[in-house]
Amino acid sequence: MNQSNNRGFFITGTDTEVGKTLIASALILKIKALAPNQIVLGFKPVVAGTSQSPDGLTVNEDLESLKLASDYLGDANDLCPYALPTPAAPHLVAKSMGVTLELSTMLSAYQAISAKADWTVVEGAGGFLVPINEGQDLGDLAEALQMPVILVVGLRLGCINHALLTVTAISQRGLTLAGWVANTLDADMPYLHENIDTLQARIEAPLLGVVNTLPVQCRHQSNHAYPLAAMQFAADALDSDRVARLIA
Repeated sequence: MNQSNNRGFFITGTDTEVGKTLIASALILKIKALAPNQIVLGFKPVVAGTSQSPDGLTVNEDLESLKLASDYLGDANDLCPYALPTPAAPHLVAKSMGVTLELSTMLSAYQAISAKADWTVVEGAGGFLVPINEGQDLGDLAEALQMPVILVVGLRLGCINHALLTVTAISQRGLTLAGWVANTLDADMPYLHENIDTLQARIEAPLLGVVNTLPVQCRHQSNHAYPLAAMQFAADALDSDRVARLIA
């Protein structure tokens, strides 16, 4: 286990609700399949939106998904230093609670979880430039971590512009875009494949996979983790050779 120079990826998205948690969970499964003797854990610096589980625990569906994918036996809250109750911009929710989200706290929590893993998959919150506090955003966290970035493009109207703007922002931070994943949010989107082709022509990083809309039996319920079947469905859509090259 590599405790001093942990390897991993920072997962960002073109927007909120584009499938970052699904793809982060799928990537965890994919890395574990390609490197079966290695420990792969998920991490998220902040979540916004919690609910009560049937046994009365406060839970977040993203963290529960990452915990399930990671096969992590500890508390899901180990995977995230800030769990905010309201599903809204994290810095605004925190401010309303009298809390300041600190980059240093996020980095310390990351170090603690990454020391237990060979690979850590860090899932951002919302898009790449979502504010953390008055002066910093998640791009600053990605920059501090110096991880290769994987972009999840939610396939819907406007995704080309959002994707290319995000690619530019990643580049401006001096970070490496390791690849991108096309996640189908609407199978009936006009010119769906043409949108993918356009992005492939304009993004130099490799397309790691096209994830189709989840089958009905794989859909996840609100306030619940994605089923393992959904994570595996997305993992199967990731190109094994391309992911293998990323972790070689």
